Amino acid sequence: MAKHHIAFTVNGDPVETLCETEETLLDVLRNGLGLTGTKEGCGTGDCGACSVILDGRLVCSCLVLGVEANGKSVETIEGMARGDELHPLQRKFLEHAALQCGICTPGFLVAAKALLDRNPNPTETEVRYWLAGNLCRCTGYDKIVRAVLDAAAEMRRA
Repeated sequence: MAKHHIAFTVNGDPVETLCETEETLLDVLRNGLGLTGTKEGCGTGDCGACSVILDGRLVCSCLVLGVEANGKSVETIEGMARGDELHPLQRKFLEHAALQCGICTPGFLVAAKALLDRNPNPTETEVRYWLAGNLCRCTGYDKIVRAVLDAAAEMRRA
């Protein structure tokens, strides 16, 4: 198998790596770059656990080939906090107990960030619609939606 040299930006930092033609962006992030916050839930784009922001667009990294990231910008869960300071979404997930086992949490946080980047004042319906591609077996979703709405309100005040 031929390896491809790819260069892209991850969470603001330039990176270069080699990947196989059929390797997904999820595999490149986890195995090639050691960024294990992005999770594989289903491998078919149905659960959202592998959500990342690729050039400003929310995508399931299990459905994107690693070579497609060449020259692009990728944002993962590892890039949300600034040092020891959690992103408002991360803090609100903790305050609202919007997580349990944690497998889906990075995907929900990245998806919620993508929403708030586009729409800083979403309605509850818009939050539910935007997060519909992310599945959770533990929380029942209400706490997640409340956390996103609370974070949005805090971010608007800041």
